[in-house]
Amino acid sequence: MRNVIAAVALCGVLAGCSSGTQSGAPSSSGASTTGTSAPGSTGSSGSNATNTPVKPPVSISEQKPVVPPDVTPVPKDKVDTTSLSDTYRDEAYVFGDGRDVEVFGLGGGCKEARAEVSGESADLVQITLVTITKQPPGTVCTQEVRQVPLTVRLAAPLGTRRLVLESREETG
Repeated sequence: MRNVIAAVALCGVLAGCSSGTQSGAPSSSGASTTGTSAPGSTGSSGSNATNTPVKPPVSISEQKPVVPPDVTPVPKDKVDTTSLSDTYRDEAYVFGDGRDVEVFGLGGGCKEARAEVSGESADLVQITLVTITKQPPGTVCTQEVRQVPLTVRLAAPLGTRRLVLESREETG
């Protein structure tokens, strides 16, 4: 009987840790510096010129991206993922007026994903994929990790610039 009670309690703790909602973080400048996704969500939002949330257009179905016709994949030779582990997707997509870029972070369990534009120049755009672990005291988190689509808004269209993806982990 004690094992059944412990299993029910653990199941309740795990279920409470994996829920969340979606949020966006618009910037006051021309570029959105973050896109965020709460645990358990499948997308994120950034902002556009009118600060209207931008839903990521590319989704993942059976580990394969589903790309709408009005979305352009960034050529593989323009995406530098050498500093990322194999857990991350090595792809990016451009849509809208060319300033919205979708990348994929890691989320799930008590992990949230966010993308930040960490640098822009005439030749290069740097995006940092941030994984934030938020484990409330006294809880147990599941360890599943999934690809989470994240959108950032650049100050200028990506065009022919090279895209460098990096990652960082935080505790929140």
